[in-house]
Amino acid sequence: MNPEKLPRVVVVGGGTGMPVLLRGLKNLPIQLTALVTVADDGGSTGRLRDEMDIPAPGDIRNVIAALSDAEPILIELFQHRFNVGNGLSGHSLGNLLLAAMTSIAGDFNKGIREISRVLNVKGKIYPISNDSMSLHAEMEDGTIVSGESNIPLANKRIKRVFLSPQPVHPLPNAVNALKKADIIVIAPGSLYTSIMPTIIMPQIAEAIRETNGKVVYVCNVMTQAGETTGYTAADHVQAICDHIGENSVDSIVVHNEPIEKTIRAIYAEENAEPVIYDTERLLEMGLRIIEGDIIDPSQSALRHDNHKVAALLYSILKEN
Repeated sequence: MNPEKLPRVVVVGGGTGMPVLLRGLKNLPIQLTALVTVADDGGSTGRLRDEMDIPAPGDIRNVIAALSDAEPILIELFQHRFNVGNGLSGHSLGNLLLAAMTSIAGDFNKGIREISRVLNVKGKIYPISNDSMSLHAEMEDGTIVSGESNIPLANKRIKRVFLSPQPVHPLPNAVNALKKADIIVIAPGSLYTSIMPTIIMPQIAEAIRETNGKVVYVCNVMTQAGETTGYTAADHVQAICDHIGENSVDSIVVHNEPIEKTIRAIYAEENAEPVIYDTERLLEMGLRIIEGDIIDPSQSALRHDNHKVAALLYSILKEN
């Protein structure tokens, strides 16, 4: 089939959930695009962002590694994190390479494109913006917490999140990809600090609302302390709609098998619990529920099974 006629799948997000999803999608007969958050401010990413005034490279680095078809040793090298030396300690080689290529190429997006070419990346990767940005949260008690890494630590219920400085300009290629998508997948991950920064820019939110494609949210399996404590599946979707507009999401993918007691006990130590799938409320919101056993049993931590989720998403494409 002509590659241009393959269905267009756009995945938005960041954090640990997005690369897992992309690994399952990258070998399907689709045109795959990843739109990645650049609001992270912790660790190596935060240091490079502040010192070089570039968008945060950490989530981009993980997406490049997930979509790369390079030799495993090259990907391992790209993901290597130094743990000795005053200057290099904490930095990953991939972050440093992205910073260097940004300096050489002249802007962040061009730097990503060059690194992607070298590492034989399948699909396209766009930062949600070429601008360095900061994430802020307004809590329900009215306080403002600044910095992606600080928001969960406040341990307060979040009312909304927003970006600065304003206006933040999205990458035009990111907006165009959303407008042309056959399916937009909102990846699992930290709801307010990984997912929201990718979708709350007005032009991005508008593109998601107005797309002719289906918008599918792959719901988190566990709640996250300081972000989604006590949230049901419908609460997750409602938070997204509160930020980008009602009826923005068409479908939700949920895990429908019980979580083992031993795993629940481990997560309970982090004040996390299984997300309750409040089916009746989801249906009242007009959502199509796509459910299955989508957890990878080979992982010690709860992780989506990339092949199972990819198969579910591909089944939606074939229906359309």
